Amino acid sequence: MISLAPERVETERLILRRPRRQDAESIFGRYAGDADVTRFLGWPRHESVDATRAFLEFSEAEWQRWPAGPYLVESRQDGALLGGSGFGFETVHRASTGYVLAKDAWGKGYATEALRAVVDVARTIGVVRLYALCHTDHEASSRVLDKCGFAREGVLRRHSEFPNLRPGEPADVFCYALILR
Repeated sequence: MISLAPERVETERLILRRPRRQDAESIFGRYAGDADVTRFLGWPRHESVDATRAFLEFSEAEWQRWPAGPYLVESRQDGALLGGSGFGFETVHRASTGYVLAKDAWGKGYATEALRAVVDVARTIGVVRLYALCHTDHEASSRVLDKCGFAREGVLRRHSEFPNLRPGEPADVFCYALILR
């Protein structure tokens, strides 16, 4: 049975919450417009706040269509925006996930904590297969997926474009998955 995800989830150090229109400038400034942060992501670095606004419209549509969508990741301590995570649904039982953090949030365990929260939400809303794709050179992301119990199922050869790395050129990715029931 599928149920709707909570719009706000709290962990020991983080708050994951549904994005709002007024988050655009903060998202752009903290991570979406940063070339280093977006290097290994499957979406193009935002060149302007307008691109971030388009993402927020997409996010709202995902939350309307599916049991959940993107989450913003904030610090419980001071409310600072740290990054994003969430879901990309393909069916009500199968979704992809990922995470992105601002540079000053790297190396502090936030990605692992946020992904564990996303996994918990996935379990409660009835997701059967949660998966993530990871560029084969992105070792930090691979470690996060390993820590969170995802199994590396294999390499998808020349599968995904990384527009901030080599535009127009599909790259090899690791496919990680977690079977939840």
